[in-house]
Amino acid sequence: MTISPWNFIPPIPERLEGLAELALDLRWSWSHTSDLLWERIDPEIWALTRNPWLILQSVSTSHLENLAEDSGFRKLVEDHVKSHREYLEEDVWFKQTHARSPLTIAYFSMEFGLSEALPIYSGGLGILAGDHLKTASDLGVPLLGVGLLYQQGYFRQAVDASGAQIEFYPYNNPSQLPIVPVRNEEGEWLRIELDFPGRILRLRAWEAKVGRVKLYLLDSNDPINTPADQGITSELYGGGREMRLQQEIALGIGGWRLLKTLGIRPDVCHLNEGHAALAILERVRTLMEETGQPFDIAFSAARAGNVFTTHTPVSAGFDRFSPTLAGQYLSAYADKLGLGMDGLLSLGRRDPDNTTEPLNMAYLAIRGSGAVNGVSRLHGEVSRRIFQPLFPRWPESEVPVSHVTNGIHTPSWDSAAADALWSD
Repeated sequence: MTISPWNFIPPIPERLEGLAELALDLRWSWSHTSDLLWERIDPEIWALTRNPWLILQSVSTSHLENLAEDSGFRKLVEDHVKSHREYLEEDVWFKQTHARSPLTIAYFSMEFGLSEALPIYSGGLGILAGDHLKTASDLGVPLLGVGLLYQQGYFRQAVDASGAQIEFYPYNNPSQLPIVPVRNEEGEWLRIELDFPGRILRLRAWEAKVGRVKLYLLDSNDPINTPADQGITSELYGGGREMRLQQEIALGIGGWRLLKTLGIRPDVCHLNEGHAALAILERVRTLMEETGQPFDIAFSAARAGNVFTTHTPVSAGFDRFSPTLAGQYLSAYADKLGLGMDGLLSLGRRDPDNTTEPLNMAYLAIRGSGAVNGVSRLHGEVSRRIFQPLFPRWPESEVPVSHVTNGIHTPSWDSAAADALWSD
């Protein structure tokens, strides 16, 4: 992550520059040791937002200069920077046990629940994804995240005087979120281009640092795009079917193209739900382009490195898109794959020959993945029943869906007091 001085308003005094390094690493979301540091700078903003980066964007120059003159505060910053760097350089579990493994894992998810300071999540799916990244950081697992940056995220709930729910959609100002733009070798903001009907959609790339792990986020809120396209990444799970398909194209196809542009070649593509299933096809298209192999061979080769985690306990919960809508956005893409639209749609249909059946993203994900799992033992059983129609001659118990019981990243969910108790 490159931290430019232009990111800071006001500029940070030279003797306190380590604050930027600390504020732009979301490790503070689970390491309570730095709470005292941010509370010392601005207790009100810290209490209201838990966002160190917002504190640095809001605090006055004179206040920072006064703190820079305080030897005790400087020592506090130096100690935290030293501790932070020691954490990043530790000889952790993955390095100890898999030192010779060149593995790289790309974890695609529609939402990531890392902190209230980065509100791009709604519930369990995002919390799991966030805890996944944090745990990977602590263990040193070579994983990176790919998601979307929402202008408004998921709605905030309130209750009016009569007890009815009210929804609010506050704006997420990217400059006040703990993220930075991803730039290319020339220092220009990295943009990914996607072919949309009659136009080009451009997606800006952002980076969030989660300890040893990077999270890449794409957003369409770029003045270069049309006003309608700028709103594609406005809301998490908002809008209608067309916006949802646009978001899933951005996440799956755009996300894989971003990694390729960055020179990252994941060995494993992990889909956290079916929203990113189109990453499977973009991985295949890339392999076809690089090797000259036809779709069937490239699909079989790529499939071995894809993992699909399903969360939905009912079949009705899977995203489905009508053949007409899918064709509007994916017909030219299907031709590039050598499939034609019917061939692409067949990968996401229960009956590949039923031309009226919609594109089911979960079916596409399960057909394109070498391993599939539910999120608990019971959910594994439920998922085998849900997906059994895709394996009509298989006994339900042998449908290839396993399970991994969800865990949590414990440091994210305990308090500073609990930390102190367990550490003594």
